[in-house]
Amino acid sequence: MNIKVDDLTHPQIKQLLQKHLDDMFATSPRESVHALDLSGLRQSNVTFWSGWQGDELLGCGALKILSATHGEIKSMRTSEHHIRKGVASKMLQHVIQHSQSIGLHQLSLETGSQDFFKPARQLYINHGFKYCGPFGDYLLDPNSQFMTLFITE
Repeated sequence: MNIKVDDLTHPQIKQLLQKHLDDMFATSPRESVHALDLSGLRQSNVTFWSGWQGDELLGCGALKILSATHGEIKSMRTSEHHIRKGVASKMLQHVIQHSQSIGLHQLSLETGSQDFFKPARQLYINHGFKYCGPFGDYLLDPNSQFMTLFITE
């Protein structure tokens, strides 16, 4: 898988992110959806990556910088034809390694509490994330699960 910083203009990226948003709104109440749209992912404090095999999009992920030492994982998504092939794990490892290289000490994320999100929660647990309370601007929400990972060099 070739992982690269992405400018969010490729039609396959737009389609995958729209599917991501559609699933979030179909699964969670509107007020509990924290996924970023294209404009949110284009903010200066967000780095967005896509993973490709040739001209086929395998998945994506993003890192939002919250402070000099704390980042948030956003928009982790695997293309439906590549689910359970290790794409998300490789993307997550890439985000963690990048976070270490820029001096972050903590990575956090918000994901849903519904069964739909169980594979995502398991992915993060498998990579050392632990459940935690809300961080940043998040509030306690029964539809959200918060997780964090403390990273060192």
